[in-house]
Amino acid sequence: MSLREILIIPDPLLRRTAQPVPEITDSIRKLGEDMLETMYDAPGIGLAATQIGVMKRVFVMDCAPEGEEPAPMVIVNPELTWVSEETETSEEGCLSIPEVYEEVTRPERVRMRWLGLDGETHEQEFGARWAVCIQHEMDHLDGKLFIDYLGPVKRRMITSKMKKLKKERSRV
Repeated sequence: MSLREILIIPDPLLRRTAQPVPEITDSIRKLGEDMLETMYDAPGIGLAATQIGVMKRVFVMDCAPEGEEPAPMVIVNPELTWVSEETETSEEGCLSIPEVYEEVTRPERVRMRWLGLDGETHEQEFGARWAVCIQHEMDHLDGKLFIDYLGPVKRRMITSKMKKLKKERSRV
């Protein structure tokens, strides 16, 4: 396993759409392992392949509450098969937009179908933090960021702040 560099906005790769994975291979399994290690190290609860510059429809997540047994998941080719009409507003952050947290409204529950590293198709309903994480990471796979749910002025301010952060980090 190895840590991967997490891209920061406004990196143009974060706005690209990821491509489906045709089959589960050893390289996809390795990608999943690297992504989990990178996510835990960051630390975060989810990470999409596009955030490390890999344009494949893969994301990882672990939304187990602190103090509970970890529940890592590697999700390949996810698709939402149902979303609830009820919504929930919660604070979101993103590893590609460090130290920025904003309120976002999303469906409260989702049902997702995906391919597991075992090569099997899985389908499950998720709520609470898991549902938010799934929608956030799936947005990444479609080139969308949580700041896209904010107003244009706030979005520009955050993007400007990230440009400054990237410049500072490149000097180190």
